[in-house]
Amino acid sequence: MKLLVCNVGSTSLKYRLFNFDGGETVLAEGKMERVGAQCGAWTHRDAGKPARTQSLPIPDYAAGIGRMLDALTAGALSSADEIGCVAFKVVHAKGVTGVQLLTGEVLSAMEAFNTVAPSHNPPYLAAIRQFREALPNTPLVGSFETGFHAGMPPEAYLYSIPLEVSRKYAIRRYGFHGASHEYVTNRVSELMGRRDIRLISCHLGGSGSLCAVKNGRSVDTSLGFSLQCGIMHNNRCGDIDPYILVYLMEECGYTLERVKQMMNRESGLLGMSGVSNDLRDVEAAAENGNEDACVAIGSYCYQIKKQIGAYAAALGGVDAIAFAGGIGENSALVRQKSLEGLEYMGVRLDEQKNAACECDCELTKEGASVRIFAVATNEELVVARKAKAYLEELNG
Repeated sequence: MKLLVCNVGSTSLKYRLFNFDGGETVLAEGKMERVGAQCGAWTHRDAGKPARTQSLPIPDYAAGIGRMLDALTAGALSSADEIGCVAFKVVHAKGVTGVQLLTGEVLSAMEAFNTVAPSHNPPYLAAIRQFREALPNTPLVGSFETGFHAGMPPEAYLYSIPLEVSRKYAIRRYGFHGASHEYVTNRVSELMGRRDIRLISCHLGGSGSLCAVKNGRSVDTSLGFSLQCGIMHNNRCGDIDPYILVYLMEECGYTLERVKQMMNRESGLLGMSGVSNDLRDVEAAAENGNEDACVAIGSYCYQIKKQIGAYAAALGGVDAIAFAGGIGENSALVRQKSLEGLEYMGVRLDEQKNAACECDCELTKEGASVRIFAVATNEELVVARKAKAYLEELNG
Protein backbone atom coordinates (compact mmCIF):
# COMPACT_ATOMS: atom_id res chain seq x y z
CA MET A 1 0.00 0.00 0.00
CA LYS A 2 1.14 3.52 -0.81
CA LEU A 3 -0.10 5.91 1.85
CA LEU A 4 0.05 9.71 1.87
CA VAL A 5 0.25 11.46 5.26
CA CYS A 6 -0.68 15.14 5.43
CA ASN A 7 -0.07 17.55 8.29
CA VAL A 8 -2.08 20.75 7.89
CA GLY A 9 -1.27 24.04 9.61
CA SER A 10 -3.09 27.35 9.50
CA THR A 11 -0.83 28.41 6.59
CA SER A 12 1.18 25.28 5.82
CA LEU A 13 0.87 21.80 4.32
CA LYS A 14 3.44 19.09 5.03
CA TYR A 15 3.22 15.70 3.36
CA ARG A 16 5.04 12.38 3.22
CA LEU A 17 4.35 9.46 0.88
CA PHE A 18 5.01 6.02 2.38
CA ASN A 19 5.30 2.65 0.67
CA PHE A 20 4.30 -0.26 2.90
CA ASP A 21 4.81 -2.94 0.27
CA GLY A 22 7.44 -5.16 1.85
CA GLY A 23 8.60 -2.62 4.44
CA GLU A 24 8.34 1.03 5.43
CA THR A 25 9.97 3.41 2.97
CA VAL A 26 9.44 7.09 2.19
CA LEU A 27 8.93 7.68 -1.52
CA ALA A 28 8.59 11.47 -1.39
CA GLU A 29 7.99 14.34 1.03
CA GLY A 30 7.50 18.07 1.01
CA LYS A 31 6.30 21.19 2.72
CA MET A 32 4.34 24.21 1.56
CA GLU A 33 4.48 27.41 3.61
CA ARG A 34 2.52 30.66 3.51
CA VAL A 35 -0.55 29.03 1.98
CA GLY A 36 -2.98 31.82 1.16
CA ALA A 37 -0.24 34.37 0.48
CA GLN A 38 0.91 35.75 -2.87
CA CYS A 39 4.46 34.53 -2.29
CA GLY A 40 4.49 31.00 -0.92
CA ALA A 41 7.38 28.57 -0.55
CA TRP A 42 7.39 24.92 -1.57
CA THR A 43 10.03 22.27 -0.98
CA HIS A 44 9.64 18.80 -2.51
CA ARG A 45 11.98 15.83 -2.48
CA ASP A 46 11.71 12.44 -4.14
CA ALA A 47 13.58 9.59 -2.45
CA GLY A 48 17.22 9.46 -3.50
CA LYS A 49 17.12 12.90 -5.12
CA PRO A 50 17.99 16.39 -3.87
CA ALA A 51 15.20 18.61 -2.59
CA ARG A 52 13.75 21.24 -4.91
CA THR A 53 12.64 24.56 -3.44
CA GLN A 54 10.70 27.25 -5.23
CA SER A 55 8.80 30.43 -4.44
CA LEU A 56 5.34 30.68 -5.96
CA PRO A 57 1.81 31.74 -5.02
CA ILE A 58 -0.21 29.07 -3.16
CA PRO A 59 -3.58 30.84 -2.91
CA ASP A 60 -5.40 28.06 -1.03
CA TYR A 61 -5.22 24.39 -0.05
CA ALA A 62 -6.88 23.30 -3.28
CA ALA A 63 -4.02 24.83 -5.27
CA GLY A 64 -1.45 23.34 -2.89
CA ILE A 65 -3.00 19.87 -3.11
CA GLY A 66 -3.02 20.09 -6.91
CA ARG A 67 0.67 21.03 -7.04
CA MET A 68 1.54 18.26 -4.59
CA LEU A 69 -0.31 15.60 -6.60
CA ASP A 70 1.33 16.82 -9.81
CA ALA A 71 4.77 16.50 -8.21
CA LEU A 72 4.01 13.03 -6.83
CA THR A 73 2.70 11.72 -10.15
CA ALA A 74 5.71 13.19 -11.98
CA GLY A 75 8.09 11.25 -9.76
CA ALA A 76 7.15 8.71 -7.09
CA LEU A 77 3.79 7.69 -8.60
CA SER A 78 2.59 6.89 -12.09
CA SER A 79 -0.94 7.91 -11.12
CA ALA A 80 -2.78 9.38 -8.12
CA ASP A 81 -4.85 6.17 -8.16
CA GLU A 82 -1.83 4.43 -6.59
CA ILE A 83 -2.51 6.28 -3.34
CA GLY A 84 -4.33 3.75 -1.18
CA CYS A 85 -5.17 6.20 1.58
CA VAL A 86 -4.64 9.79 2.68
CA ALA A 87 -4.03 9.94 6.44
CA PHE A 88 -4.23 13.06 8.58
CA LYS A 89 -2.86 13.91 12.03
CA VAL A 90 -6.14 15.53 13.05
CA VAL A 91 -6.45 17.38 16.33
CA HIS A 92 -9.81 17.59 18.07
CA ALA A 93 -13.45 16.53 17.77
CA LYS A 94 -16.41 16.43 20.13
CA GLY A 95 -17.08 12.85 21.21
CA VAL A 96 -14.63 11.36 18.71
CA THR A 97 -11.04 10.17 19.17
CA GLY A 98 -8.66 7.45 18.03
CA VAL A 99 -8.44 6.48 14.36
CA GLN A 100 -11.47 7.27 12.22
CA LEU A 101 -12.66 7.27 8.63
CA LEU A 102 -13.25 10.96 7.94
CA THR A 103 -16.95 10.83 7.21
CA GLY A 104 -19.33 13.77 7.25
CA GLU A 105 -20.30 12.85 10.81
CA VAL A 106 -16.68 12.97 12.00
CA LEU A 107 -16.10 16.30 10.23
CA SER A 108 -19.18 17.70 11.98
CA ALA A 109 -17.72 16.56 15.32
CA MET A 110 -14.54 18.47 14.46
CA GLU A 111 -16.57 21.57 13.57
CA ALA A 112 -18.26 21.37 16.97
CA PHE A 113 -14.84 22.05 18.55
CA ASN A 114 -13.70 24.84 16.19
CA THR A 115 -13.92 27.29 19.11
CA VAL A 116 -11.68 25.04 21.21
CA ALA A 117 -9.05 24.52 18.49
CA PRO A 118 -9.36 27.66 16.33
CA SER A 119 -5.87 27.45 14.84
CA HIS A 120 -6.12 23.78 13.97
CA ASN A 121 -9.60 22.51 13.13
CA PRO A 122 -10.72 25.04 10.48
CA PRO A 123 -7.67 24.58 8.20
CA TYR A 124 -7.84 20.80 8.60
CA LEU A 125 -11.51 20.77 7.69
CA ALA A 126 -10.84 22.91 4.60
CA ALA A 127 -7.99 20.67 3.48
CA ILE A 128 -9.86 17.41 4.09
CA ARG A 129 -12.82 18.59 2.03
CA GLN A 130 -10.51 19.62 -0.79
CA PHE A 131 -8.75 16.26 -0.68
CA ARG A 132 -12.17 14.63 -0.91
CA GLU A 133 -12.83 16.55 -4.12
CA ALA A 134 -9.38 15.84 -5.58
CA LEU A 135 -9.37 12.12 -4.68
CA PRO A 136 -13.05 11.12 -4.43
CA ASN A 137 -12.37 7.37 -4.46
CA THR A 138 -9.50 7.38 -1.95
CA PRO A 139 -10.26 6.70 1.73
CA LEU A 140 -9.38 9.58 4.07
CA VAL A 141 -8.40 8.47 7.58
CA GLY A 142 -7.77 10.68 10.62
CA SER A 143 -5.65 9.81 13.63
CA PHE A 144 -6.75 12.14 16.41
CA GLU A 145 -4.08 13.67 18.63
CA THR A 146 -6.23 12.92 21.64
CA GLY A 147 -6.20 9.16 21.07
CA PHE A 148 -3.01 8.36 22.99
CA HIS A 149 -4.44 10.01 26.11
CA ALA A 150 -7.95 8.53 25.96
CA GLY A 151 -7.20 5.96 28.66
CA MET A 152 -6.18 8.46 31.37
CA PRO A 153 -7.90 7.90 34.74
CA PRO A 154 -10.75 10.26 35.74
CA GLU A 155 -8.69 11.91 38.47
CA ALA A 156 -6.34 13.07 35.73
CA TYR A 157 -8.86 14.12 33.08
CA LEU A 158 -11.76 15.64 35.04
CA TYR A 159 -11.84 19.36 35.89
CA SER A 160 -13.15 20.64 39.21
CA ILE A 161 -16.27 22.22 37.72
CA PRO A 162 -19.80 20.86 38.25
CA LEU A 163 -19.88 17.32 36.94
CA GLU A 164 -23.12 17.87 35.04
CA VAL A 165 -21.42 20.69 33.09
CA SER A 166 -18.48 18.43 32.22
CA ARG A 167 -20.81 15.68 31.03
CA LYS A 168 -23.23 17.90 29.13
CA TYR A 169 -20.59 19.79 27.15
CA ALA A 170 -17.87 17.08 26.89
CA ILE A 171 -15.43 19.14 28.96
CA ARG A 172 -12.38 17.19 30.14
CA ARG A 173 -8.63 17.03 29.74
CA TYR A 174 -8.10 15.53 26.30
CA GLY A 175 -4.38 16.03 25.71
CA PHE A 176 -2.67 16.47 22.36
CA HIS A 177 0.61 15.68 20.53
CA GLY A 178 -0.44 12.05 20.90
CA ALA A 179 1.43 10.80 17.83
CA SER A 180 4.67 12.36 19.06
CA HIS A 181 4.32 11.10 22.63
CA GLU A 182 3.51 7.62 21.32
CA TYR A 183 6.53 7.61 19.01
CA VAL A 184 8.81 8.86 21.81
CA THR A 185 7.46 6.20 24.16
CA ASN A 186 8.18 3.41 21.71
CA ARG A 187 11.60 4.78 20.75
CA VAL A 188 12.77 5.20 24.34
CA SER A 189 11.53 1.69 25.13
CA GLU A 190 13.65 0.42 22.23
CA LEU A 191 16.70 2.35 23.41
CA MET A 192 16.28 1.07 26.97
CA GLY A 193 15.41 -2.47 25.91
CA ARG A 194 12.27 -2.64 28.09
CA ARG A 195 8.61 -1.59 28.13
CA ASP A 196 8.02 -1.32 31.88
CA ILE A 197 9.28 2.25 32.21
CA ARG A 198 8.07 5.41 33.88
CA LEU A 199 8.73 8.05 31.24
CA ILE A 200 8.22 11.79 31.07
CA SER A 201 7.93 12.74 27.40
CA CYS A 202 8.55 16.42 26.63
CA HIS A 203 7.30 17.46 23.19
CA LEU A 204 8.59 21.02 22.83
CA GLY A 205 8.01 23.00 19.66
CA GLY A 206 5.82 25.86 18.52
CA SER A 207 3.35 24.38 20.95
CA GLY A 208 4.46 22.00 23.65
CA SER A 209 3.20 19.43 26.10
CA LEU A 210 4.55 16.97 28.61
CA CYS A 211 3.14 13.49 29.12
CA ALA A 212 3.50 11.05 32.02
CA VAL A 213 3.75 7.54 30.57
CA LYS A 214 3.67 4.32 32.58
CA ASN A 215 4.27 0.98 30.89
CA GLY A 216 3.56 2.50 27.49
CA ARG A 217 0.29 4.23 28.45
CA SER A 218 -0.43 7.92 28.98
CA VAL A 219 -1.58 8.56 32.56
CA ASP A 220 -1.49 12.38 32.50
CA THR A 221 -0.59 15.21 30.15
CA SER A 222 -0.23 18.97 30.37
CA LEU A 223 -2.55 20.02 27.54
CA GLY A 224 -6.21 19.83 28.40
CA PHE A 225 -9.62 20.68 26.94
CA SER A 226 -7.84 22.98 24.51
CA LEU A 227 -4.29 23.61 23.32
CA GLN A 228 -4.26 26.85 25.29
CA CYS A 229 -3.03 25.46 28.62
CA GLY A 230 -0.02 23.70 30.14
CA ILE A 231 3.44 25.18 29.66
CA MET A 232 3.77 28.42 27.67
CA HIS A 233 3.98 28.06 23.90
CA ASN A 234 5.47 30.15 21.10
CA ASN A 235 2.63 32.68 21.12
CA ARG A 236 -0.01 31.04 23.32
CA CYS A 237 -0.07 31.74 27.03
CA GLY A 238 -0.44 28.28 28.57
CA ASP A 239 -1.71 28.08 32.17
CA ILE A 240 -2.81 31.39 33.65
CA ASP A 241 -5.26 32.38 36.37
CA PRO A 242 -8.65 32.40 34.58
CA TYR A 243 -9.70 35.48 36.50
CA ILE A 244 -7.06 37.52 34.70
CA LEU A 245 -9.41 37.31 31.71
CA VAL A 246 -12.45 38.22 33.79
CA TYR A 247 -10.57 41.25 35.17
CA LEU A 248 -9.40 42.38 31.71
CA MET A 249 -12.94 42.20 30.34
CA GLU A 250 -14.89 43.58 33.30
CA GLU A 251 -12.47 46.23 34.55
CA CYS A 252 -10.06 47.05 31.71
CA GLY A 253 -12.36 47.23 28.71
CA TYR A 254 -11.07 44.20 26.84
CA THR A 255 -13.56 42.51 24.54
CA LEU A 256 -13.81 38.73 24.23
CA GLU A 257 -12.25 38.89 20.75
CA ARG A 258 -9.35 41.00 22.08
CA VAL A 259 -8.73 38.52 24.89
CA LYS A 260 -8.80 35.57 22.47
CA GLN A 261 -6.34 37.33 20.18
CA MET A 262 -4.00 38.07 23.09
CA MET A 263 -4.08 34.51 24.48
CA ASN A 264 -3.78 32.77 21.14
CA ARG A 265 -1.37 34.96 19.16
CA GLU A 266 0.37 37.53 21.35
CA SER A 267 1.44 35.64 24.48
CA GLY A 268 3.92 32.88 25.31
CA LEU A 269 7.53 33.40 24.25
CA LEU A 270 6.48 36.24 21.95
CA GLY A 271 4.52 38.10 24.61
CA MET A 272 7.05 37.67 27.40
CA SER A 273 10.16 38.44 25.34
CA GLY A 274 8.75 41.12 23.06
CA VAL A 275 11.15 39.71 20.46
CA SER A 276 9.73 36.74 18.55
CA ASN A 277 7.70 33.57 18.80
CA ASP A 278 10.75 31.62 17.59
CA LEU A 279 12.98 30.40 20.44
CA ARG A 280 16.09 30.77 18.27
CA ASP A 281 15.47 34.51 17.99
CA VAL A 282 14.72 34.78 21.71
CA GLU A 283 17.93 32.90 22.59
CA ALA A 284 19.95 35.22 20.33
CA ALA A 285 18.38 38.29 21.97
CA ALA A 286 19.14 36.89 25.43
CA GLU A 287 22.78 36.32 24.46
CA ASN A 288 22.92 39.99 23.42
CA GLY A 289 21.72 41.12 26.84
CA ASN A 290 17.96 41.47 26.34
CA GLU A 291 16.65 40.99 29.89
CA ASP A 292 13.06 40.31 28.83
CA ALA A 293 14.28 37.53 26.53
CA CYS A 294 16.32 36.05 29.39
CA VAL A 295 13.26 36.04 31.66
CA ALA A 296 11.07 34.49 28.94
CA ILE A 297 13.51 31.58 28.49
CA GLY A 298 13.86 31.20 32.24
CA SER A 299 10.09 31.09 32.71
CA TYR A 300 9.66 28.58 29.89
CA CYS A 301 12.24 26.21 31.35
CA TYR A 302 10.96 26.70 34.90
CA GLN A 303 7.48 25.64 33.81
CA ILE A 304 8.89 22.52 32.13
CA LYS A 305 10.87 21.67 35.27
CA LYS A 306 7.80 22.08 37.51
CA GLN A 307 5.80 19.78 35.25
CA ILE A 308 8.57 17.16 35.32
CA GLY A 309 8.48 17.27 39.12
CA ALA A 310 4.69 16.91 39.16
CA TYR A 311 4.81 13.91 36.85
CA ALA A 312 7.56 12.29 38.87
CA ALA A 313 5.10 12.39 41.78
CA ALA A 314 2.23 11.08 39.63
CA LEU A 315 4.34 8.18 38.34
CA GLY A 316 5.88 7.32 41.72
CA GLY A 317 9.36 7.88 40.31
CA VAL A 318 11.02 8.29 36.92
CA ASP A 319 13.11 5.96 34.80
CA ALA A 320 13.60 8.27 31.82
CA ILE A 321 13.00 11.79 30.52
CA ALA A 322 12.88 12.38 26.77
CA PHE A 323 12.93 15.63 24.76
CA ALA A 324 11.40 15.85 21.29
CA GLY A 325 10.00 18.44 18.88
CA GLY A 326 11.83 21.33 17.25
CA ILE A 327 12.93 22.85 20.57
CA GLY A 328 13.33 19.62 22.50
CA GLU A 329 15.57 18.11 19.84
CA ASN A 330 17.63 21.20 19.04
CA SER A 331 17.93 23.48 22.08
CA ALA A 332 20.72 22.38 24.40
CA LEU A 333 19.96 25.45 26.54
CA VAL A 334 16.33 24.46 27.15
CA ARG A 335 17.27 20.87 28.02
CA GLN A 336 19.94 22.07 30.43
CA LYS A 337 17.85 24.73 32.19
CA SER A 338 14.78 22.47 32.39
CA LEU A 339 16.75 19.79 34.25
CA GLU A 340 18.78 22.05 36.56
CA GLY A 341 18.07 21.33 40.22
CA LEU A 342 16.61 17.89 39.65
CA GLU A 343 19.72 16.04 40.82
CA TYR A 344 17.86 14.97 43.96
CA MET A 345 15.67 12.84 41.68
CA GLY A 346 18.67 11.13 40.11
CA VAL A 347 18.61 13.42 37.05
CA ARG A 348 22.09 14.37 35.87
CA LEU A 349 22.69 15.75 32.39
CA ASP A 350 26.04 15.20 30.68
CA GLU A 351 26.94 18.72 29.50
CA GLN A 352 29.27 17.59 26.71
CA LYS A 353 26.76 15.10 25.31
CA ASN A 354 24.03 17.73 25.56
CA ALA A 355 26.06 20.31 23.64
CA ALA A 356 26.98 17.81 20.90
CA CYS A 357 23.52 16.18 20.73
CA GLU A 358 22.40 14.61 17.48
CA CYS A 359 19.08 12.76 17.72
CA ASP A 360 18.52 9.98 18.62
CA CYS A 361 20.98 10.10 21.48
CA GLU A 362 21.32 9.59 25.21
CA LEU A 363 22.42 12.54 27.36
CA THR A 364 22.69 10.86 30.76
CA LYS A 365 25.71 11.56 32.92
CA GLU A 366 27.51 8.42 34.00
CA GLY A 367 26.14 7.02 37.24
CA ALA A 368 22.77 8.80 37.09
CA SER A 369 19.68 6.71 37.84
CA VAL A 370 17.30 8.57 35.49
CA ARG A 371 18.17 8.26 31.81
CA ILE A 372 17.83 11.31 29.54
CA PHE A 373 17.21 11.15 25.78
CA ALA A 374 16.74 13.47 22.83
CA VAL A 375 14.50 11.81 20.26
CA ALA A 376 13.81 12.82 16.67
CA THR A 377 10.08 12.30 16.74
CA ASN A 378 8.28 10.91 13.69
CA GLU A 379 4.58 11.70 13.95
CA GLU A 380 3.95 10.95 10.27
CA LEU A 381 5.16 7.37 10.64
CA VAL A 382 2.85 6.80 13.63
CA VAL A 383 -0.11 8.22 11.70
CA ALA A 384 0.72 6.12 8.63
CA ARG A 385 0.99 2.90 10.64
CA LYS A 386 -2.30 3.57 12.41
CA ALA A 387 -4.13 4.33 9.17
CA LYS A 388 -2.75 1.17 7.54
CA ALA A 389 -3.78 -1.00 10.51
CA TYR A 390 -7.23 0.62 10.59
CA LEU A 391 -7.89 -0.04 6.89
CA GLU A 392 -6.64 -3.61 7.12
CA GLU A 393 -9.02 -4.26 10.03
CA LEU A 394 -11.89 -2.48 8.24
CA ASN A 395 -11.37 -4.55 5.09
CA GLY A 396 -10.97 -7.80 7.00
